[in-house]
Amino acid sequence: MSSNGDGFEQASDTVAALRVLTTLDLTTLDLTTLPDADIARLLQTAETARRKLDGLGNRLIGEMQDRGIHNTVKLSTPQKYLVELLRLSRADAHRRIKNARLLAPRTTPTGTVLDPVLPVTAHAITDGAAGTDHADAIRKVIDRVPGRYRHSALEQIDQILGTLARTSTPDDITTAGIDLLARLDPDGALPDDRDRAARRSLRLPPQDAGLMSSLRGDLHPTTRAKLDAIAAKWARPGMNNFDDPDSPHGSIERPDLDPAALEQAARRDLRTADQRLHDALDAICTHALATGTLGHHRGLPVTVIVTMSIDQLETGLGLATTATGGVIPVPDALAMTENVHPVLALFDHAGAPLHLGRGKRLASAEQRLLLTAWQRGCTRPGCDMPASHCAVHHLTEWRHGGATDIDNLALVCDADHTRITGTETGWRTRVDPHGGRPLWTAPHLLDPARTPRRNHRHHPHEMIVMAMLTTRPVHIPRTDCRPWRRRKPRQPRE
Repeated sequence: MSSNGDGFEQASDTVAALRVLTTLDLTTLDLTTLPDADIARLLQTAETARRKLDGLGNRLIGEMQDRGIHNTVKLSTPQKYLVELLRLSRADAHRRIKNARLLAPRTTPTGTVLDPVLPVTAHAITDGAAGTDHADAIRKVIDRVPGRYRHSALEQIDQILGTLARTSTPDDITTAGIDLLARLDPDGALPDDRDRAARRSLRLPPQDAGLMSSLRGDLHPTTRAKLDAIAAKWARPGMNNFDDPDSPHGSIERPDLDPAALEQAARRDLRTADQRLHDALDAICTHALATGTLGHHRGLPVTVIVTMSIDQLETGLGLATTATGGVIPVPDALAMTENVHPVLALFDHAGAPLHLGRGKRLASAEQRLLLTAWQRGCTRPGCDMPASHCAVHHLTEWRHGGATDIDNLALVCDADHTRITGTETGWRTRVDPHGGRPLWTAPHLLDPARTPRRNHRHHPHEMIVMAMLTTRPVHIPRTDCRPWRRRKPRQPRE
C-alpha cells in the first residue's frame, strides 16, 4: 500500500513540475547575453529534457491503450484519441502509437506488467540519451525483418542498436542496421533475394500538362522523348530480363539478334512495365560503362568500384561496398565483375594498408584505389559522402613537408575540406599513431575536450562491434515501474 502511495505522490510531483514548466515564458530568456559555450550546453540540456519527455509520452500512451480510454470517449482507435486530444496529424499519432507498442511497459490480461519489447532502447530514451528519431530508425530496421525471423532477431537488434543509440545519430543507426541485417543472415535469405528483385522499378508516369515527367525529379520533354525512343528498343518484352539468363541483351537492333529467341523470351517474360524499364536502364548503364565513353572522374575511369574482403570473395556471402556509397550482395557483385581484372589491396591486422608512397604532390590512381578500399568515403566523423565524391587530402600538408604516402592521405569531401583550418573554430586532422584511419578533432564549441575521433559511418560493422562490447543487460529501475507491477485485470469491452 505504501509503495502505491509513494508512486502516486511521485506522479503528482512530476505533474506539478511539468505544469510549472508550461507556465514559464521562455521567450523572455535573454539568449544574447550568453557565451557560446553556454548556448551549446543549453541546447544539450533542452534536448535531454525533450527526450525524457518523449520517454514519458511513450509510457502514457501505453497506459492509455491498456485502460482503453479511447473506448470510454467512443473513439474507435487510440490514434483517433491522440488526434482529438493533442491535435496531432494522423501520421504523427500513428508513429507515436507504433513506438509506444515497442517502448512502453506491457500489461498482460491478468494484470502483470512486463518490460517493454525493446527495453534497451526504451531505457536510453528515458535517460535522455536517445530520442524519438533513434527509436524510429530502430523500428524501421525491425520492420525490414521478415516475420519468421523477427522474434529471434528482436532482442539482438535491441541490444546492439539500443546501445548504439546512446552515442550515435539516427543516420548511424540506419547504416548499422543494414549491416546488422546482413550479419543476422549472411547467406542472403534475410531479406530474400526474390524480395529485392520484386521491389525494383523505374516509375515513369504519363507527362503532366507542362510535358514534364517525374523520375525522382523532372524530365525535360526532349529528355523524355529520348528515353521513350531508347525504351522502345531496350525495354521490349523479352529484352534484358534479369530473371531470364537466355534473354537477349542490349538493343533490339543488334545485328546478331535471333528473332526466334526474342519471341520465345517475350513469351516467358512476366515482368511489369516498370520492371522492364528498370532492366533496360541497367542494360544501358552497363553498355555505357563498357564502352569507356564516360572518361575519367577524380583520376579514375568511370566504372563501378566494388570492395570486398578475401573471406567474402571465398564464401560469396555478405555485402560488398561501392565507391559511390552503395552496398551490393556479394553474389551479385561477383556476377557483375566476372569479366574484369580484380585489384588486390593488402591490409595489416589493424586494418591499415601496407605502405604505398609517391614522390609527387598528387596522389596516384593506385593510391586512390587503395584509399577507396581502406577508407571508403569522407573521413570526417559523421560524414556519409562516398569515395567518388571525395578529394585526397594530406593530413600533414605537402607545403609543411607532408609526404604523398598512403598513411598521410585521407579521403575528404569538398565541403569538409574547407572546414580544416587548424584553428579553434575549425577542424583538425592527423595521422593515427596506431595505424588506423585518420583522426579528426572537432572545434572547441562542438567538443571542448578536443577528443580525436575517426569516422565509422562507412564501416558500420565497427559500430556494431563497439555496441556489442558495451552491451550489458538493462533493466528499467523498479522505482520507475513499481506502481505498474500489479493491477486489476482489464475489463471486457461493453
